[in-house]
Amino acid sequence: MQAPDLPLLWSVSRPSLHPDGTRAVVAVTRPDFVSDDYVGQLWMVGLAAAGTTAAAPQRLTRGHRDTAPRFSPDGRLLAFLRAGPGTPAQLFVVSAAGGEPLQVTHAPLGVGEFRWNPASTQLGFLARVPEPGRYGTVPGLDSGSEPPRRVTTRRFRSNGVGYVIDRRTHVFLVAVPDVWGEPTPEPAPAVEDAAPAGAPADRTLALGFPEARQLSSGDYEHAGLSFSPDGTRVLTISARHARHDEDLRSELVEILTDPASDGPRLPERVVLDASANLGIDCVVWAPDASIVLLATDVGPDGRDFVGRGTALYRAVLPGAVLADTVLADTVLADTGVPGAVTLTRLTDPETSSFDAVAGLSVTADGSVLAHRQQRGTVQLVQFSPNGTTRSITDRELVVTGHDVQGDVVVFGYEDALTRGDLAVAALAAGQAPAGQATVGQATVGQATVGQATVGPAAVGPAARPRRLTDFSLPLREAGVAPARDLVVTSRDGYPVHGWLLTPSGPGPHPVLLTIHGGPFAQYTVGLLDEAQILVDAGYAVVMCNPRGSAGYGQDHGRSIRHRLGTIDETDVLDFLAGALTADPSLDAGRLGIMGGSYGGFLTAWIIARDHRFAASIVERGFLDPEAFMGTSDIGDFFGQEYVGIDPERMRAQSPQAHVAQVRTPTLLIHSSQDLRCPQAQSERYYAALKRGGVPAELVIFPGENHELTRSGNPRHRLQRFTIVLEWWARFLPTDRNPRGGSAEFAA
Repeated sequence: MQAPDLPLLWSVSRPSLHPDGTRAVVAVTRPDFVSDDYVGQLWMVGLAAAGTTAAAPQRLTRGHRDTAPRFSPDGRLLAFLRAGPGTPAQLFVVSAAGGEPLQVTHAPLGVGEFRWNPASTQLGFLARVPEPGRYGTVPGLDSGSEPPRRVTTRRFRSNGVGYVIDRRTHVFLVAVPDVWGEPTPEPAPAVEDAAPAGAPADRTLALGFPEARQLSSGDYEHAGLSFSPDGTRVLTISARHARHDEDLRSELVEILTDPASDGPRLPERVVLDASANLGIDCVVWAPDASIVLLATDVGPDGRDFVGRGTALYRAVLPGAVLADTVLADTVLADTGVPGAVTLTRLTDPETSSFDAVAGLSVTADGSVLAHRQQRGTVQLVQFSPNGTTRSITDRELVVTGHDVQGDVVVFGYEDALTRGDLAVAALAAGQAPAGQATVGQATVGQATVGQATVGPAAVGPAARPRRLTDFSLPLREAGVAPARDLVVTSRDGYPVHGWLLTPSGPGPHPVLLTIHGGPFAQYTVGLLDEAQILVDAGYAVVMCNPRGSAGYGQDHGRSIRHRLGTIDETDVLDFLAGALTADPSLDAGRLGIMGGSYGGFLTAWIIARDHRFAASIVERGFLDPEAFMGTSDIGDFFGQEYVGIDPERMRAQSPQAHVAQVRTPTLLIHSSQDLRCPQAQSERYYAALKRGGVPAELVIFPGENHELTRSGNPRHRLQRFTIVLEWWARFLPTDRNPRGGSAEFAA
């Protein structure tokens, strides 16, 4: 794989499985150099009956970027988000049988997450509400002419968004229009339609969009939503307690969907308050009226987040009548929140942590499906009402999202040779519905990929997932290097897990040590574009999950709290030494080091004390904890929890404080809109390197934020790879990446 192959990185969304279990819809998105954007459409994927062959996946829509499909509970409609070039995403619905999609919303800043109500008649959604006079609400008034902002909160910006204090996210409800009805033509202009002097014209109703009703209120953020089984209430995640601007605790808020129909009851009320000490990431109102959460215990002070595992919880509202199918047999701890809910923890955060981004689901019989992070993988796990736990996937996979109907579950996944595809499995033991191949063991250029096996916590035979799509075939045909799994014993006896990728040919190969961000994140078995492109250029790539990473238990993740640059440093360096020993084709005399965010921190930290590297790349780094505190969007808590607040301890863990010891040529890469690790982190470090006479360059990408390498503009991502390869050609040339090339800043 080479940098121009980025458009072959097709990724899949969380799939939506039709209620009858016969077909699924998934959004497939890819980078596009022509539009310099991410484009994608919805695809229909059939699930054939056992013994038959499924039809090939078919493109269902042709929008610029169609994402987040969800079938209605009655199966008649499909809702999704559609964004045009330079325009925010809006809600659309279309008949499940096909036809022309109908736009439902006209939110000024677009629509985020959404859900169907149980009756399939309404859609709940999240959208930012702009303060009047800002963000284009007044035609012709640009951002430079807006009134000043008065900031009184600690957190007022967010990376990838910008200011949030004047565009809070709220919960809305909108009626679903008749997709089979008569279309509404756009009315011709008329004098009587003119807005009052000085007021913007509201053409939402005139254009035929149904009126959306805002359900939530107040100067608060809201995230996630789930309807009650009877559709009369919605749950959302917010933070409304007195110290909500000082800690990381959140609350569950219940909102009536029709306040007028429920007597004197409050239209909004907190049903799980901050006394539970939880940072809630995901909520699902189960069919039995219980509530299932993914949340992190952040301690009594509400800030102790470092390395904490995300656990499953079950909450029961006062007066709720539950079915017999409950998860009581899996309870590990039980805590009560007086006057609110009964709260039970279902999994042990010391040993298991779950991917909140991938979400969770609850089946009709009470089973919970969630995504467990485990040793460089993300596994889909089923928690049954009888207390048993089974891994639906138990191979080298990263499951990215799923949907379930009855005993059938469809999920998206990545593996070493797959960037994004769909597979199907049966929750009950036995054969999965028919597909193209079995999932697990990927083989270049072939459809067959292996099978799932039973994990140590499983009860009974595991399902046999089968692959339904092969969107990654063109990428495999372009060439994908396999990764070698490796465990190295660190100097204190601790096992460090990671991977080694080597170029074809006998060697000796120059070696690049790459370090991931987080630090509570993990390299996975999923295909990583950066590693593939570096290997194609002739470099061996060494990457591991040192202590501080996710996926290896809470002790592993918390071990570097207030100790950055200690055992994490020795873990990555000892893993490098182990890789050099394990593969004689690696050239121990030609080494480079690179990393981003926390990986940028550790790269800068190491080159101040280890001078054997020919060059380094420090990208969007956490380099100066003291300056970070007042400038980052997470600066009021991240640095203090990781490095402490004592000035001497902070400086002892600061790459900026040790920059005078650096002799390694260093390339710094940053983005102008990075609010996570602000640009000044790199600028100060770069200036100090220059003062010290160290060869250094600083590259700044305009308009990008902290996510450049993952979701930056496609042309910028291509240009970044050109710059990275040119830097390595200068200091570690190879036959495939020779010295003398120059970075081309045009795609």
